[in-house]
This record gives sequence, C-alpha cells and structure tokens, in this order.
Amino acid sequence: MKIGIVCYPTFGGSGVVATELGKALSAKGHEIHFITYSQPTRLDFFSENLFYHEVDIKSYPLFEHAPYELALASKMVNVVKYEGLDLLHVHYAIPHASAAYMAKQILKKQGINIPVVTTLHGTDITLVGKDPSYEPVVTFSINESDGVTAVSEDLKKDTFLHFDIHTHIEVIPNFIDLNRFKKQKKEHFKKAICPMDEKLLVHTSNFRKVKRVEDVIRVFFEVRKVIPAKLLLVGDGPERDKMERLCRQLGTCEDIRFLGKLEAVEEVLSVADLFLMPSEKESFGLAALEAMACEVPLLTSNVGGIPELNINGETGFLCEVGNIAEMTEKALFILDGKNLPNFKKNALARAKMFDVSAILPKYEVFYAKTIENSLLASNI
Repeated sequence: MKIGIVCYPTFGGSGVVATELGKALSAKGHEIHFITYSQPTRLDFFSENLFYHEVDIKSYPLFEHAPYELALASKMVNVVKYEGLDLLHVHYAIPHASAAYMAKQILKKQGINIPVVTTLHGTDITLVGKDPSYEPVVTFSINESDGVTAVSEDLKKDTFLHFDIHTHIEVIPNFIDLNRFKKQKKEHFKKAICPMDEKLLVHTSNFRKVKRVEDVIRVFFEVRKVIPAKLLLVGDGPERDKMERLCRQLGTCEDIRFLGKLEAVEEVLSVADLFLMPSEKESFGLAALEAMACEVPLLTSNVGGIPELNINGETGFLCEVGNIAEMTEKALFILDGKNLPNFKKNALARAKMFDVSAILPKYEVFYAKTIENSLLASNI
C-alpha cells in the first residue's frame, strides 16, 4: 500500500506514534509518505520506502496567522495525485482531519477517491476538541472520515460521550518497538547518579499542569524520608520553572536532576527502579509503556486509559489523583528489595503485549477494510 501519514512532527505522543507506525509499515514493504510542516523528530534514518513532504507555510501581511490548514490540504492533494496514494492516515483530529476532508473533496472533483483514516490520540478529544471554537468541526471531520481509530477504550468512550459521533471507532492501542526500548547495560550511568546505590525514580512528560509534576516531586520528597533515593525528570514545558522553585523550597535539589528533552530516553529508563505518572488525564500513557519495556514498574494515577496498561498490584499500582500519601506508600512497597524484582518482570511481560509486531497487523487489516469499503461506497 501507498500511505500518506499526517502528524505533528514533535516529541508529543501522537507524533511519536505516527512516526514509529510509518517506520514499521515501511519495513514491511509499504510505501510511506509523511506530510507535515517539518521533519518528524524520529524520522532520522534513510529508507527506500520512506518519503517526507514538507508543508510550505507562506506568510502574507493579510493574515495575522498563517493558514496552515489550507496549506496542509493543498499539500495532501498534490501528494495523493502525484504519488498515487491509496490512503491518508491523519493523526490528531485538529486540524488534520478537517484538512483531509477538504483534500478529499478537492480530489473527488478530479475523479480521485482517497479514503481517510483518522486516529484520535487524546487531547484532540478530551481538551482541545471540546472547546466550542472547534467542536463542530471536530465532530464533522470524525463523522466524515472513512475509518476512525482511538488509542484506548477510555478515549473511545470519551469521544462518544462528548461528541455526536455516528461512525464506528476501532480501538488500536499504542505500541512499542522492543528492539529499541529494552533494558540496556548502563551500570556506569546508574553508579554516577546513585553512587550509594540509592533507588532511582524517573518521570518523563511535557511538564504541563495535567501531568502533575508537582505530585512527582512531593512523592519523591516523602520517599526520600524513608529510603535513600534520587529523581530524574525528563522533558520540558511550562511548569518547569515552578518545579525548580519547589525543589529549592523542599531542599531536594541535590537529589533531583532536570535532564530536559532527551531523544534516547531508553538509556535513562534502563537504570530506573520506578516510573511515576500521576497525571490528571492520560488517554493511553505511551511514556509508561516505554518504561515497562525497560523493566521499570509503574506508579500511576487511575484515570483515562492508564488502567488498560498498568495492571494494579502486578506491573505497579494505580492511585487516586493527587493522593500523595497513597502514592508514597505504594512507591515504598514497590521499591522494597523483595518486591522490586517481581514488579520488574511483570512490567516487561506486559509491555511485550504491545510490541509493534502485535499491533501493526491491526492497522494493516483496518487499512485494507477501509479502502475496500471506500471503493464500494464510491461505486454506489
């Protein structure tokens, strides 16, 4: 198949999943064309089956903000026509699904039928999409898609709850490449960070309020009262300055390191003992899956799609949002020497269920079915 993939080219979950999906599809012989405004972060190698088409966003004095959606739709039209694509797969509803609908209608006038698959990732539904400024367009674009997928059952439920959706939504969970995300021999790194064999806690996120990074630091503060421990914070975002001030207030700066954005996060996860994700909302929790693949147990909130990934009492624990005391208690239980090995083993076993080799065929089947149904509909 020749597939166009439209995504955000950033470190965010939707962009990462879209890029990894395209790479995996290309490895199986499919021809993949990425369409976005800059090269995706993880599209960092050459393959004869991978192509990148940059959306040219011109600035005109008339526009206060460049009309990206129009430029994107035009680029989709050109790529579909001149590359002979079989399908467009757009990740994150806003504005990709609406731009794809526009491109589809333009191509239809030219006698070209291009089916569109829209994948919902989370905040495009739970946060941005519910904004009255966008909701009518999001609803319309989802209903007009030839196929719709969501990354968790919880996100599917949220979509039907908050939008007037009349089409089927297929749940295809996020996935991981276990050839990349696996425990590496980085003992020298662990020794440098934890010279006295302290337990190492890790959190990765974009440091937005919904991630509740403050809870991570407060749980660590309580854990450190009981056992020697260190904390690594991976990522960056609007809450970082506030979190640095909190560390100073609590007197924990010497035991906390802010690492910023890291591409090779698997190297950090390889030496971690516990991964913390106390978010207010997570549609899936890709960062948690990456940790599990590196044999790191989880301490998470019990919201959104996280319970579909983290099995309470086996791969880690699910806690009430904001309950620092409960999280501290469960963290100490996991980090106990007689408990930790079993949690690590269970985390890896669970991660194997989400290996790309298990999830990729689900997309291939869904693509084929969507193309077939679109052809039948166009011939009626």
